Amino acid sequence: MLIGITGHRGLTAEIEGQVRQLLESSLVSEDSSSLTVVSCIADGPDAWLAEIALARGAQLEVVIPADQYRGGLPEWHHPVYDRLLESATAIHRTGHVESSEAAHMAGSEILVQRVDKLLAVWDGLPARGYGGTADVVAYAQQRGVPVEVLWPQGARR
Repeated sequence: MLIGITGHRGLTAEIEGQVRQLLESSLVSEDSSSLTVVSCIADGPDAWLAEIALARGAQLEVVIPADQYRGGLPEWHHPVYDRLLESATAIHRTGHVESSEAAHMAGSEILVQRVDKLLAVWDGLPARGYGGTADVVAYAQQRGVPVEVLWPQGARR
């Protein structure tokens, strides 16, 4: 089973705790020995699901949207990103150099094309920019990839 992740970044600590619980619960019924999580390992849900999956003994595939992607992530996240990247069993690249909205969407398209199911930490609102969570969910739905939306009840971004 290959499970992908997309989701909002910049969530509050309270929402982070709730989302981590939802992510944990989403993997409970999965056999970790045959589970692979596919993630762009950005700060937030991408990295949280990767960490949860690895702790359960699952495998991790990483999609890198652009050569300059890491540099566009918060500096405090770089050690987590590097550790997760080193743990990856496969790495997929888009061919983009600049870390742009187009590159991020291209990365998400590769991710969706690889998975059996997409987890979406999504508040249900339109994307704030091209390639945002709503766009990734719409792409998955167009491709017939099942989407499981995870969002804490009453939470706001």
